[in-house]
Amino acid sequence: MKVSEIIMQNMTIKELAEIKLVGFRVLCSGDQYIVEIPKASLHLSERMNEIKQVVNPIQQFGAFFVENKIAEEDGYWVGVEVKEFEDIPADMITITVPPQRYAAARHVGPNYKIMETYDLLHKWIEENNYTRLKHKWHIEKFYDWKETEKVDVELLDTIK
Repeated sequence: MKVSEIIMQNMTIKELAEIKLVGFRVLCSGDQYIVEIPKASLHLSERMNEIKQVVNPIQQFGAFFVENKIAEEDGYWVGVEVKEFEDIPADMITITVPPQRYAAARHVGPNYKIMETYDLLHKWIEENNYTRLKHKWHIEKFYDWKETEKVDVELLDTIK
């Protein structure tokens, strides 16, 4: 397989329970997220030992709003799931993603091709008569993020 190929698994619907995340907020101009998110992920990996009650230290989450109504919703949050918030390092943030329903697709390939997978997922959502909830948290569940040419991520697009 060439590194430039994208592997996308079947799309499906998932219901997830509440997710508590501890990590960093990335806030930059739109074209810089592809550079800044991997930096934040590596920084979080380096500081994992400072976070208490981590559910799975080799899995990271990205969280964002497609359409933000207020400045506090702008950006992208890189975090690790925790059972409970405890002794959070001063420069880290916490967010709680409520239980939600998602359309899901898996992307394995270069990070700059994730939008192609999102395009296919959005088309599938529309074809199956679901509605994207753009003002709710959307999740990216990373299984491998250390190489930008070969990320493994489950894309979770909030729907009703």
